[in-house]
Amino acid sequence: MSMNESTFVSFPEGFNWGAATSSYQIEGAATSGGRGPSIWDTFSADPGRIADRSTGAIACDHYNHYRSDVALMKDLGLHTYRFSIAWPRVIPEGVGAVNGEGLDFYDRLVDELLEANITPMPTLYHWDLPQALEDKNGWVSRDTAHAFGDYTEVVVSRLGDRVNTWATLNEPFVSANHGYVTGEHAPGRTSMLDGMAASHHLMLAHGFAMERIRSIVTNANAGIVLNFTPTEVASNDPADIEAERHVDNLENRWYIDPLAGNGYPSETAEYYQWDQSEVLDGDLAVISAPIDFLGVNYYTRSVVSSDGNELPDGAPVNTMGWELHPPSLGRLLRWLHSTYDFPSYTITENGCPMPDDVRSTTGQILDDDRLGFVRDHLIEVHAAIEDGVPVSGYMVWSLFDNFEWAWGYGPTFGIVEIDWETLERRLKKSADWYSSAIAANGFARPETPTTYKPWVSFEQNW
Repeated sequence: MSMNESTFVSFPEGFNWGAATSSYQIEGAATSGGRGPSIWDTFSADPGRIADRSTGAIACDHYNHYRSDVALMKDLGLHTYRFSIAWPRVIPEGVGAVNGEGLDFYDRLVDELLEANITPMPTLYHWDLPQALEDKNGWVSRDTAHAFGDYTEVVVSRLGDRVNTWATLNEPFVSANHGYVTGEHAPGRTSMLDGMAASHHLMLAHGFAMERIRSIVTNANAGIVLNFTPTEVASNDPADIEAERHVDNLENRWYIDPLAGNGYPSETAEYYQWDQSEVLDGDLAVISAPIDFLGVNYYTRSVVSSDGNELPDGAPVNTMGWELHPPSLGRLLRWLHSTYDFPSYTITENGCPMPDDVRSTTGQILDDDRLGFVRDHLIEVHAAIEDGVPVSGYMVWSLFDNFEWAWGYGPTFGIVEIDWETLERRLKKSADWYSSAIAANGFARPETPTTYKPWVSFEQNW
């Protein structure tokens, strides 16, 4: 079906519409309520680590605004709210004493969501490792995986009587690669072998967490969230083909293959000189225990050459320089379904930072480019469903503008604007459109394809 057919894109009954956030990016209250320091507190306090020298100490102050934030979610019509729980808010040292005040916050948040008829979908780890555990070698240490299992038990024991949908980890590739290999994320290390060890211990932590969730919540709907960047080779040059294979293995297969019982891609482990000594007997069985859903985070594709990633000439990009390529989401979903055997998929993150530089006379951000991005990707999701891929829902990233990790507060991903001086929340045009799509369980297919604005260098706008 072509993009210019004015037909209604209708999703299956029960399709789950939601939005996603993460704790360090929105909660703020970094020293309130007994919360301990995380690796992101330490990292962002180090001059030069964050582009605008900001931190998540206040962020959206969701910790103090959660009631009005949930009311906003209800007004939008969200079915599900995916959020993450801050490990250092619950167990400040990572192990040992539990902070009851921290658990109380998530208890209140869950009750508020349920009162609003919104399904809570907690993610147990979205990158904010307690600093005390990083001081003991972080995810390079197997002990951290065991500590995560204990932390999971604490949280699920408290909330599991009301929450049955759980995600263990968010994007372990980013935790391991950006945090331990490239150093662009906390904790800022730069060792390939540390990153490989971290990748395994993160996956082991997932397995330990699944065991605890299953033991506590008998009807659990539990899984993990992985990010995927579908790759294409830049040319038929053998060097490009080899480079693309290793990038694909590391970014797309490294975490899903052991989940599926296939172990880590051996040729890429050898390529990076990882001897897999951290993989002990029984580990892969723990990691590959059945999951109920696979969370899929998708933002862009990667065109790979032996010289690195290439951006096709004239390709539309967002304000962080990532190519906007909706067809790759459809290709990804079909590849996942044809290659692996997971019972269902949920799009747990999909969104884009845009200039947000056009306002109506009333002051609303008219983010037609973001609206088009979300709509175009939902069209790809719908087509994949029609082809038999069991996609159960879609979570837009992000509900709010937030602290965007090493980029600080410059990039704006939210469908809801945050005024950083007053912390006032304002719906963007994309939020109004998304709310209407939820209410209708679909939307009208546009008569013409989305035209994205020319990208202006993001740094020039700071």
